[in-house]
Amino acid sequence: MLDLSFRKSVLETIFGTLVLLLLTIVSALVRAKKPLFPRNELGHSSSAKKVGLVLLLCGLSTTAFAQEDRGYNIYQFPANMIPRIDGKTDDWDSFPSEYIVGTDQLWDDSKRYPKPDATNLDVRVRVAWVKGLNRLYFLYEAYDDYWDFTQPGLHNDTFEIVVDGDLSGGPLIAEQHPNQDLPLMERYFAFHGVHAQNYHIFTPAVGKDWALAWGSQPWIKELPYANIAYSYDFKPGQPGKLVAEFWITPFDYAGAEGPARAVESVLTDNKKIGLTWAVIDYDVNDERKKGFWNLSKNHKMYGNSSLGTIFTLLPLAEKYQPKLEAQWSFSITDMAQRQVTFTDESRGSIKRWHWDFGDGTTSKERSPVHRYKEAGKYIVVLNVEGPDGKSRMAKVWDVAVK
Repeated sequence: MLDLSFRKSVLETIFGTLVLLLLTIVSALVRAKKPLFPRNELGHSSSAKKVGLVLLLCGLSTTAFAQEDRGYNIYQFPANMIPRIDGKTDDWDSFPSEYIVGTDQLWDDSKRYPKPDATNLDVRVRVAWVKGLNRLYFLYEAYDDYWDFTQPGLHNDTFEIVVDGDLSGGPLIAEQHPNQDLPLMERYFAFHGVHAQNYHIFTPAVGKDWALAWGSQPWIKELPYANIAYSYDFKPGQPGKLVAEFWITPFDYAGAEGPARAVESVLTDNKKIGLTWAVIDYDVNDERKKGFWNLSKNHKMYGNSSLGTIFTLLPLAEKYQPKLEAQWSFSITDMAQRQVTFTDESRGSIKRWHWDFGDGTTSKERSPVHRYKEAGKYIVVLNVEGPDGKSRMAKVWDVAVK
C-alpha cells in the first residue's frame, strides 16, 4: 500500500494542476471580456464577479473546507427540555450566555456602517439542538430603530441563514453552478439549495410566508421540517424588539421532487456543521441605508457554503447526565447464522458488565457477539456496575432473528 504522506503528495499535485488549469481558463475569459457570472436573482452585489470566481477556483486546494472555525457552539438541550415554539424566551433561560452570538460578532459588508450601533440594530442569536432530532433550534432576538415589513417581496427586514449540515462546502445557488452553459432554470431545479440551504426569514412576516427557502424545495420550510413563532408589539416604521423562535432541518440532499428522496443531515455530539447568517436591515424605506450585517467575513456566503463559519454540536452538559447509566445497541451481522453484535454504550465508570441474551446464555464481555440457536424474539438485558452503583437496560423483542 502507498504511504499516506505519499498519497497526500500525489493529491496535492493533482489539485495544484487542476487549479492552475482552471485559473488559466479564467484568465483567458477575462482577457476576452466574457461574463463569468450573471447577476443573481436576489440582487446581491456582483461588482467583483471575476475575482470571485478566481477565489472560488483557488478554493479547490488540499484544504477540505474553507469554512472558518471561530469556536462557535450549538448548545444541546436535554430531551425533556425541548423548546416550545411559541415566541417566548423562557424555555431558553438555561442557555449559557457564552454561546450567544451578538451584534458584536457581525460586520456591515455593505460598508455603509463602520461598526455596530445598538441604538440602530442589536441582535442576539442562540442556536441549540436535541440529540435524536435532526433539527436546529433558534432564538432570534433583535432590537431595531425602524422595522420595515410592509411590502410583499424581498424588501423586508430579514434574518438570512445558510446551513451546510455535512460541511460539503461549495456553491449552492444556480448562479454559481460549475457549468454555466446549462440553462438557468435547469441549474436552479437540479442544484440550487440541494446540498446546503439558504433561508431568508422575514422579521416579521406579515401577509406573506415566514421565509424564502431560496431554492427549488420550498417544502423544507413547512412542517414537519420547520416551524416558527414571533413575538413583537411594534408597527411598521416604529422601533421595538422582536423575538423569532423557530427550528429548521438541515439536509444533505433536498431535491425539487420533494421529501421522498431527501436525506436529512444527521446531528451527533461534537459534529461540526457549516452555519452562518446575516441580518439585512432596511431603514426609512431607503435602499441606500440598508445594512448587510454578516457573521461571515465573505459577502458571498449567501451562495457558497465554503465561505461561511463552522459551529460545533455540543454534547449534553454534565449536569443533565446521570453518573451511571446502562445503554446499548445492536446490529444483526449475519442473519443466516443468527449472529448479533452487541455494543455497550453505557455512561459512567463501569467495572462489570453482565449480558443476558434471553435464550438462557450470558456474557461478561463489554461488547459481545452472540449466535442464537433458534429463530425468535428475545428480551436482552444488560446490567452494569461501577463505583457509582448499578444500572440496568432491558429491550423487549428488539432483537429478533429468523
